[in-house]
Amino acid sequence: MPETAADATPPHRSAGERLKAAVLAPLAALKPSYVPLLMVYFAYGALGIVAVADSFWVKKALTLSPAGLAQLGVWLTLPWAIKMVFGELVDTVAILGSRRRVYVFIGAGLIALSLVMLAGTAGGWLTWMAPEKMYVAASLLSVTGVVLQDVVADAMSTEVVPRTLADGTPRAQADIDHDLGMVQVLGRLALSMGIFITAGLAGWLAQVLSYETVFLVGLVVPAISVTGALLVRLESSESRPTDWRLLGGGLAFGLFITALLAADVDFAQEIVLAVSLVVIATMLARVTSDMPPETRTRILYAALIIFAFRAVPAVGEGYRWFAIDRLGFDEAFFGVLGQIGSGIALVAMWLLSDSITRQPVARVLLFLTIAGAALSLPDLMLVFGVHEWTERVFGFGARTIALADTAAKSPLDHLSMIPLLTLIAIYAPPAKRAIWFALMASFMNLALVTGQLMTRHLNETFVIERGNYAALPALYVTVLALQLLIPLTAILTIGRRVR
Repeated sequence: MPETAADATPPHRSAGERLKAAVLAPLAALKPSYVPLLMVYFAYGALGIVAVADSFWVKKALTLSPAGLAQLGVWLTLPWAIKMVFGELVDTVAILGSRRRVYVFIGAGLIALSLVMLAGTAGGWLTWMAPEKMYVAASLLSVTGVVLQDVVADAMSTEVVPRTLADGTPRAQADIDHDLGMVQVLGRLALSMGIFITAGLAGWLAQVLSYETVFLVGLVVPAISVTGALLVRLESSESRPTDWRLLGGGLAFGLFITALLAADVDFAQEIVLAVSLVVIATMLARVTSDMPPETRTRILYAALIIFAFRAVPAVGEGYRWFAIDRLGFDEAFFGVLGQIGSGIALVAMWLLSDSITRQPVARVLLFLTIAGAALSLPDLMLVFGVHEWTERVFGFGARTIALADTAAKSPLDHLSMIPLLTLIAIYAPPAKRAIWFALMASFMNLALVTGQLMTRHLNETFVIERGNYAALPALYVTVLALQLLIPLTAILTIGRRVR
C-alpha cells in the first residue's frame, strides 16, 4: 500500500503498544461526519436480521432444492455484476435534484417491498403468485435495492473525506489517501457491526416469532439507511455529462440478462458470465484509459488475484439442511453461530485492518487461503460423523465443534476485501467515483457468479435432497480442494507482480 503520513510510527514498539495502536486506529480515523455514511453500510449488515427465518422458512415451506437454490444464487449475484448501470446513474443522473440521497431512498423502498412480499407469502395473505415465484421475485427486489444503496455508499465514501484544512489550504495527498483507506475500513466495520448485532437476534426471533413477523420486523433496516442518507454531508460531489456508451451499454447488458432469464435457455448463466466479463473489462479499460500504465497494471494483478480468491465454490444449502436434520441445530443455535462468527470477525477487522492496509495483496490472500482450508476441517469432521466419536471419547460433540470452527474462520472473508477496497478508493478518478467503484465491484462480483456456478454444477453432480445426505461427504471434499487450489494457483503465478 502507498506510504502515508500515518505510517511514520516508531520502528520498535512493544506488543502492548502495537495492540493499543491497532485498537485505537479505527477510533482515531472516525469522524462525526462519517457516521451517517456508516449507517448505510450498517443497514446492509443488519439485513441479516431475517436471514435465519429465511433459511428455515425456505426449507420447511418451499420446494426448492440445494441445486435450485444455488442456481437462484447465480441470478441474485448478477445485479452486483451490472453495478456500472447504477454507478453511471448515480454519477450523472439527478432525480429531484439529487444524485446521492434519492437513490438510497429508492433502494430502501425496494428492500421494504421485498420484506412485505416475504411476510405476505409466509403469512398466507399474498397468494396471487406461487410461493416459490414470490420468493424469487422478493429476493431479486431485495438484492437490487442493496446494490443500489451500496453504489451510492461507495461513491459517498470518497466524498466525506475532506480535501482541505479548516483554513482552506489543501491537505497533504498522503493524509487524504490514508483517510480514504480508513473510510473503507470503517465501512467494513460498520457492515460487520450490523451483522454482529443482528446475528444472535435473528436466531432468537426466528424461534419465538412467526416467520411472517420476523420479515415485518426487518422493515426497520431500510429505515436506518434512509436516516443516514438524510443526515450525510459530503465534502464534494463532482458532476459530469452522462456517458451514454457506458449507461446504454450497461442497460443493454441488463436487458440481455433479463431476456435470458425469461427465456430459460440452456447454459444461460454461463453465457451471461462470459458476456459479463467482456463487457466489464471493456468498460474498465475505457474508464481507466487516462490512468498511468503502472497504476493500471498494479490494480489489474491485484484484481485478478482477488477474483481467483473469490471464484471458488461453496457446499450450498445441503450442509445447512444436514446440520438441521442430522446434527439437531435449531434456529437459536444458528443465531449463536452467527453472533460468535460476526463478533470475532468484527474484532479481527478492528485489530488487523490498519496493518492489513499496509501489506501486499498477494501475501494477505496467501495466508487467508491456507488458513481457510485448514479451518474448514472441523466442518469436514462433522460431515464424516467424527463428532460422534469425540462425544463418546472426549465428551464434546457437534455443537462444540461447530462453535470452534465458526470462531476460527469467521474473519477470513471480511479481511480479504480490505486491501482491494483501499486501492480502489485511492485511485478513484474524480467525477467518475461511483462508476469506478461499481465497475471494480462488478468485476469482483463476477468472481462470486463464477463460484455460484461451480456450486450449482457440483450440487447437480453430488445430489442432496431433504433427508438424503449420502453425497455430502464427496461434495464437501471436492469443494474444499477447489477452495484451496484455485486461489493458490493465481497467487503463485502472478503474486510477485503485485506490490
